[in-house]
Amino acid sequence: MTGLSGLSIRGRVATADDADWDEARRAWNLAADQRPSAVALVEGSDDVSRVVGFARDNGLRVTAQGTGHGAVALRSLEDVILIKTERMRGVELEDGGARVEAGAWAADLGEAAAKTGQSFLPGTSPNVGVTGYTLGGGLSWFGRKYGWACNRVRAIELVTADGEARTVDATTDADLFWALRGGGGGYAVVTALHVELVPVSEAYAGALLFPPELAADATRAYRNWTAGAPEEAGSMVRMLNLPPLPDIPEPLRGKRWLAIMAAVIGSREEGENTIAPLREIGAPTVDSFDQIPAPGLSRIAMDPEPPVPGLGHHRVLAELPDDAIDAVVDVAGPESGSPLLLAEFRHLGGALRRPAENGGALDRLDAEFVMLGIGMLMDPSLREPMTSALDELAGAVHPWAGEGGYFNYAERSCDVDAILPAETCERLVQVKRSWDPDDLILANHSVALATA
Repeated sequence: MTGLSGLSIRGRVATADDADWDEARRAWNLAADQRPSAVALVEGSDDVSRVVGFARDNGLRVTAQGTGHGAVALRSLEDVILIKTERMRGVELEDGGARVEAGAWAADLGEAAAKTGQSFLPGTSPNVGVTGYTLGGGLSWFGRKYGWACNRVRAIELVTADGEARTVDATTDADLFWALRGGGGGYAVVTALHVELVPVSEAYAGALLFPPELAADATRAYRNWTAGAPEEAGSMVRMLNLPPLPDIPEPLRGKRWLAIMAAVIGSREEGENTIAPLREIGAPTVDSFDQIPAPGLSRIAMDPEPPVPGLGHHRVLAELPDDAIDAVVDVAGPESGSPLLLAEFRHLGGALRRPAENGGALDRLDAEFVMLGIGMLMDPSLREPMTSALDELAGAVHPWAGEGGYFNYAERSCDVDAILPAETCERLVQVKRSWDPDDLILANHSVALATA
């Protein structure tokens, strides 16, 4: 199909002249008002090569997107072709791993891996794109045991800024392979990942929902529990303010809750023993823990699946003392009046904190917890109060914050040097200069001074 002054691909090129332009440019996160020069709905690496070559020859840039969960962090898309890989959802099992096309969802990979009694590293959303999740690090329920998803990548199929399709790994173009594993996607356009699976077919997992008045005490009890939790246990605690939406179960909607969620690798007995102290916090209104297949783990956090508008902010935490918990309860707890949907602490440590052998740009995160706040932007007039509430939440934990951040929770525009350590960013700059000296490829978070 031909469009945009001669750009021809097997897929489709959509422009502002098309009746479905608003749908074509839409991201999963509806708070992102994406206005590129065109949208290329590609069907393979050959399409990607043509789009990249066309952009280079016509003074344009490109950016790639599988689902658009993190699209709010993108800067202006003026003179940019948005490459959408949503039609590329193939998953092929390999020896101990899988080849995953750039548009595949977590659910696609999870269901395929389950056929062999294996799993990738499941997160909290079934429809997040595997590629974006992995390039940004990939924080999984299994992360404390198996580390970051980006370090479970064996090889990457991609198209470089010169339009050439190639496959990179630890022995072929090792610098580019290193950068893409946890350094974001601004160095090439990824068309497929070859990932290593882990030998886990099920876990004891679920959520405990407590009345909101237990927020402070339950969060402290949770924090104390994490100090002795095995690496087989991944978990988080959330202060929830659920909106009155019909897809939320009637007994829960329109109310505040304190939720503790976890997944424990092992048998039902091992899981029950592990979370037993959490059940002693009080009588939960909801207890959904059960032994479940690995693909079901992406739904235990009850993250929204249909496209929604949301704003977010985060901080990584070196520690979580009582004062930090009290500060967050004050600004986002049941008596705060906060408009935020959630404020959470997610437990890190274990393999997430240890250097990964032959790891990528994110080989570890030296923090105990990561704090995330999310606000639902159901009305555009809420943008300013939501932004202020997120600022207040981040400020509340500032005294206990660690350096940098976590890529996939960085919901605001910032350069990579605000997320990753300085020495890592210096190396990323060199990779960017080598592979994309003209800064043709735009990412959610850019390498600062990449072309200086």
